[in-house]
Amino acid sequence: MTEQEQHAWTVAVSAAAAQGGGTLTDAPDVRPLVIQIGGQRRTFRTHFTAGREGNLALDDDFTSGHHARFQAAHGQWYLEDLDSTNGTFLNGRRIHQPQLLKKRDKIRIGHTDIIVVSA
Repeated sequence: MTEQEQHAWTVAVSAAAAQGGGTLTDAPDVRPLVIQIGGQRRTFRTHFTAGREGNLALDDDFTSGHHARFQAAHGQWYLEDLDSTNGTFLNGRRIHQPQLLKKRDKIRIGHTDIIVVSA
């Protein structure tokens, strides 16, 4: 992630965290994010990107190289679209700013469906 991208992310998540009355903190002790894609479950303990070239590699022609970012901040997990062509959807709605993730959320990246098992 470039310094400019990190700054933009920090500003966006800070704003989201402020809505909850808290401050932004990358929480190393945050609960792991567990997601399910098809029959496979994956566990993440630190931020990652999803896409054709992301840490969560998706074999999907409708995803960008780095399509979406998952980041732990303020003790919770957030999802952000990285200006992808086809968008990132959370529970059927296209997202335009970082969104808080919770158990049973449905994420769509390209034609790939992801379920949040635990956040």
